[in-house]
Amino acid sequence: MLRFARTMMTAAISMALLAGGAPSFAAGAPRPTAGSSAQVEPASGRKWQTDAPLRKYMAEIRAAVAAKHREIQDGTLTRADYQAIGTLVETRVARIVAECRLAPAADAGLHIIVAELTAGADTMLERTEARPAKGATRVVQAINEYGRQFNHPGWKPLS
Repeated sequence: MLRFARTMMTAAISMALLAGGAPSFAAGAPRPTAGSSAQVEPASGRKWQTDAPLRKYMAEIRAAVAAKHREIQDGTLTRADYQAIGTLVETRVARIVAECRLAPAADAGLHIIVAELTAGADTMLERTEARPAKGATRVVQAINEYGRQFNHPGWKPLS
């Protein structure tokens, strides 16, 4: 039943992204789409503020990917490992969607990162294509973009 619920949550997030936006964390926020050319970024030299749920779940995503980063880079990660990481990303994104509350501008910036994390997890879970390494790369890029745009004390990019 839990697997079904996760699948339905991912489907709902994906449908929202395909329909022109991501699930809203803050009412009235702009809705950029995955892969859109619109960039929502903080003012030069600044970063968006975060809240405790966002920091918690992004740190968990980063830790899971960091633990297998060498294997991801070397192309030696197993299918089971890709699926485990994809599932973790999917569940943590669902928690971010449910619990995170940001200012509208920060929320709009987070939509793009959530879209990339979701797309990467879907690829790692082989829902969109059978190249899970491509999904892992997408998740790594989203993790690094999050650190570039959001004020998360102690955050370090993945190289």
